[in-house]
Parts: sequence; C-alpha cells; structure tokens
Amino acid sequence: MGYAQDVVRYSPIIPTIASFLLAALWALSVFAGWGLQAFCADGQPACAQRLGAVTGVSGLFAAVAAVCTAGAWLLPFSRRDQRAFTRVMGAGMLAWIAAEGVLFVGGLLVR
Repeated sequence: MGYAQDVVRYSPIIPTIASFLLAALWALSVFAGWGLQAFCADGQPACAQRLGAVTGVSGLFAAVAAVCTAGAWLLPFSRRDQRAFTRVMGAGMLAWIAAEGVLFVGGLLVR
C-alpha cells in the first residue's frame, strides 16, 4: 500500500533570500560594528576582546551556513534532487540561525 505524499512547491529563491538576509545581518553585526555598538557601547577594551572571541565561534557557524547555501545551488535541480536542495538549504538556514544566536547570546554574556 503506497502513501500519498503532499508536496508543497515553493520557489527556491525564498530560502535563498532568507539566507542572504541572515548573512547580511551577521556580516553587519561582525564587520560593520553593529555588535560592538549593541553589546560594548561603553567602549571597554575587555568587552571588545570578549566579543571578538564570540565572533570567532559565531563565524564557524556562518562558514557552515555559507557553504550549505552555496552547495544547495550547486546540486543538480531535478524533482528528485529538490529534496536534497531543501535539506542542504535547511541546514544552511539552521546554521545561520545558530550563528546569529551565538552572536546574540554571547554578546549578552560579554557585557
């Protein structure tokens, strides 16, 4: 007996745009000083050093997320491979969320 599967079709550009927005938020927080302004606004050098360590850990998740996002688009895109695209892009989205979460929670802890 076979099971009918409901397939929800969506454009692959939607998770890609979400990944790019999360990447932009992460990059602005790390490289444009948003993180320093948010968590170390008093200008203490020790806070900035601790936030630098948090940024390094967050960067590991960001690197995984970037590889997953790019890798999802390098997969051949057929009906069968749409599942692989969804899995890899989903892993990338989770990694971006983890990178943002580490940056936020770590920023709160370094205050």
